[in-house]
Amino acid sequence: MSRQYFGTDGIRGTVGRSPMTPDFALKLGWAAGRVLGKSHGARVLIGKDTRRSGYMFESALEAGFAAAGIETDLLGPIPTPGVAYLTRALRCQAGVVISASHNPHHDNGVKFFGPDGGKLSDAIEEEIESLLDEPLICAAPEMLGRARRIDDAAGRYIEFCKSSFPIQQTLKGLKIVVDCANGAAYKTAPAVFMELGAQVTAIGDRPDGFNINRNCGSTHLDLLKAAVREYKADIGVALDGDADRCLLVTHDGREVDGDEILFIIALQRQQAGVLQGPIVGTQMSNLGLEQAIRALGLGFERAKVGDRYVLEMLKAKGGMIGGETSGHTLCLDRTSTGDGTVTALQVLAAMIESGRTLAELAQGMKKCPQVLINVRIQGAAKPMLEHADVKAEVLAVEKELGARGRVLLRASGTEPLIRVMVEADEQNLTQRMADRIADRVRGHAR
Repeated sequence: MSRQYFGTDGIRGTVGRSPMTPDFALKLGWAAGRVLGKSHGARVLIGKDTRRSGYMFESALEAGFAAAGIETDLLGPIPTPGVAYLTRALRCQAGVVISASHNPHHDNGVKFFGPDGGKLSDAIEEEIESLLDEPLICAAPEMLGRARRIDDAAGRYIEFCKSSFPIQQTLKGLKIVVDCANGAAYKTAPAVFMELGAQVTAIGDRPDGFNINRNCGSTHLDLLKAAVREYKADIGVALDGDADRCLLVTHDGREVDGDEILFIIALQRQQAGVLQGPIVGTQMSNLGLEQAIRALGLGFERAKVGDRYVLEMLKAKGGMIGGETSGHTLCLDRTSTGDGTVTALQVLAAMIESGRTLAELAQGMKKCPQVLINVRIQGAAKPMLEHADVKAEVLAVEKELGARGRVLLRASGTEPLIRVMVEADEQNLTQRMADRIADRVRGHAR
C-alpha cells in the first residue's frame, strides 16, 4: 500500500495545512483508536512539546480516541522518550507524541509508540491510513472513551532517566550547561542532572509556544558554546524540541556530534565487557566512525537514515548501540528509543569512569571531512533523485573521487529537501564536489 501520510517519523507538516489540521487529527485519533485498541477499556497516552498548536491537536486527538471508545491519559509537555517509557511502564496500548522535533513552531506532527515503547510497524501505520478514508463511526454513548490528566508524568520520567546512570556514580563536582531548545525537556533535563549532583545552568528553558528550536538547541549550538565558555563548564548538552536527540559541546567550545557520541558509548560498553552485536550507524555516518569502530575490533553496519531503520537493524543483527550523526542515539540496554537526556548521561558516565574530559574521549575518532548541503525542492523527491542530469553529475563526481571518498543523495523524511552529502579525505575537495552536485540539483528543483 502507498503511504500517503506517514513518513519515517510519523506524520508531520505545517500547522493549518493538510494534514496538520484539527479535523484530520480527530480522524487520525479515531482511526488509530480503532486499530490500536481492539477491546473496550484500551488506554493510550498523549504527550506533546511546547508548541502553541499542541493544545489544538491534543484536544482533537483526544476527541478522536474517545469516539473510538479509547481511554486517554494526557501527559502535558514531556520529551518523546518519556512518552515511550510511560507507555511501557503503564501498560498502555499506545503512546502518542505531538511534536515536530527540531522543526520551527509553525510545524507540528504526530507519532506513535506501541505497547513496548517502540515505533509502530509499517503494517500498523498502513492499517491506520486505510481507515482515514472511511466514514467516522462513533462508538455507542456507553462505550465512549474518557480522558484524565497524569500530573506526575514528568517526575516519573525524571526518575527513569536517573536510573540509566550507574548507581555508584554521581555528577558532583561537574558543571553542566544544558540547552533545552525551549522544548519538551525544559523542566526534566535540568532536574535530572541537578538531582544527580551536577551544578547546572539551563538555557533555552523559557518556552512561550513559539520559540521552540529558535536559535537554540541541537540545531543551533552557538548559544550553548558561548554559555559553556562563560560559565567555565565541563560539558554542554544540546537537546532538540522533543528531546530525543542530543549533541554535546566540550569545555573549550568544540561540537561533539552523534558519530563521536556513538563512538564514546560503544568504547565504554566494550571496556565494561557488556557490548553485544555490531554498532549500527546510517548511510550518513562519517567514514571516520566506521574506521574507529573497526579499529576496536567491532562490527559496523549502516542502516537507512532514520532512527526506525537503525532500530530495525540493531534488532536484526543483535546489536544494542546505534545512532545518527544528528544526535539520535539508541542505547537499547537503557531504553527502547532515542533519548537525549539518557544519551548525555551515558557520555557523562564514560567521562567519570575514564577520568578523561569529553574532548579527550572524542579524540579516539578522527572524522573525515564531510559536507552536507540541503537543497529545498518543490514536489516529489523521487523524480529529482532519478533525473538523468543529476545522476550523471553524481557518477562524474564519484569517478573523480575514486577511493578517496563517497557520495550520497537522499530525500529528507520530514522536510521537502534533497540532502547532498560528500565525504572525502580533503576539505576543499569535499566542498567543491558537494557544491557541484548541489548546483545541479538546484537547477532542476523548481
